[in-house]
Amino acid sequence: MTLRLHNTLTGLKEEFEPLEKGRVRMYTCGPTVWNFAHIGNLRAFLFYDLVRRHLRVSGYRVTHVMNLTDIDDRILDQAMHAGTTIAEYVEPYVKAFFEDMATLRAEPADFYPRATEHIPEMVQMISTLIEKGNAYAADGDVYFRISSFPAYGALSHLDRAGLKAGARVATDKYDKESVSDFALWKKAVPEDEKLGAAWEAPFGVGRPGWHIECSAMSKRYLGETLDIHAGGIDLTFPHHENEIAQSESANGRQFSRVWLHSEFLSDATGEKMSKSAGGFTTLRDLVAAGHDPLAIRFFLIANAHYRSRLRLSEDSLHAAAEQVRRLREFADRVDRHVPIADDDAELAGRIGEVRSAYREALDDDLNLPHGVGMVFELIREANAALDANRVGQMNKAALLALIDGVDEHLDVIRAEEPGLAEEVERLIAERESARQARDFARADSIREDLRARGIALEDSRDGVRWRRVSV
Repeated sequence: MTLRLHNTLTGLKEEFEPLEKGRVRMYTCGPTVWNFAHIGNLRAFLFYDLVRRHLRVSGYRVTHVMNLTDIDDRILDQAMHAGTTIAEYVEPYVKAFFEDMATLRAEPADFYPRATEHIPEMVQMISTLIEKGNAYAADGDVYFRISSFPAYGALSHLDRAGLKAGARVATDKYDKESVSDFALWKKAVPEDEKLGAAWEAPFGVGRPGWHIECSAMSKRYLGETLDIHAGGIDLTFPHHENEIAQSESANGRQFSRVWLHSEFLSDATGEKMSKSAGGFTTLRDLVAAGHDPLAIRFFLIANAHYRSRLRLSEDSLHAAAEQVRRLREFADRVDRHVPIADDDAELAGRIGEVRSAYREALDDDLNLPHGVGMVFELIREANAALDANRVGQMNKAALLALIDGVDEHLDVIRAEEPGLAEEVERLIAERESARQARDFARADSIREDLRARGIALEDSRDGVRWRRVSV
């Protein structure tokens, strides 16, 4: 099976092949922490989770970096009105972001770099762009010269005929029609120092523009060329277009080989959900209204293909909850089933067909909704076979393997065992003590015991992490 992904840059569905065999370097645009993430933001973040999970299922070792933008025009404005520093202002929203991601069972990225912690890398890249003639200083600010990058507009398929030479945009965002030189560095104003938003640089005291952040941080953690860069469709222009211009001008090589973009989530009226517009729904709002977080997760990743718009409504959330209930009840029924002596060959064939078709759907540009639809068709057939007591040991095992394979992506079927997290953390600590005492047999035994329970341990530079896997 070959994974095929729709590359925004080419507009084509292409066979995926990373630069380094078996390893994928992936960068995804995380939250700008000036407010709570809304459900539309979380759809994009769960899309990243789906990409990461399927890459792992496909046998790749993934290094995933997801940035936190903790400085931009909105954060400065909000911090100033709150009478606090930007660091103090964003912290509750950073905490809320990680809580939301955990609630929705999104697997953690390997790194979450914050923009304010990587100013030296940004200053270095801006200096390189100035030296190469791709950037220039003007009134204490530094701008990228779009005319120096002929490929500008390729990602968003922009018509460059309307470019206005010498026009400048200093704000972090601008309209699709306003294409012009964009800010890399903004000179400090008196309030910035009080807010903790001013840094020394060869071109003057100031702060970075929004777009340079991802270019500098992705290079720091993943190198000059990424295998995959992902984000919401609204970031295609100007943000990702500007990232390409900066990175390729500074580094002299392709920035990202594959670009993936997820579509908008619409509210009940069909309008794109937006914090800037003032009306948005958070995960906390939906949970407070009585919705199961895992039904919300299912709705966001399995109700529509990631490149299709999705509309949020009470009916759609209730339908997702019903689908999750059916999956869980079926899994529980198969778990409890006492198999007969003989297996039904026809059912065995159907299970095999659906397992293959499900995997093919995921390999076909991550078409999880299509794959899940086929699984529900099989559930109807399997329930009929269970009613007739036609399920033997091999078919039971095949159905359980299918359920676990589907849950590698969905992660909504197997409910957490009471106290599981505490128990796993206790065993991880015990394993670490055994390793320090050079009792490697005991350490290995703990790992294998957890693996038999469907818990895989992963050693990383940040410590030991665990995740659920198929047994």
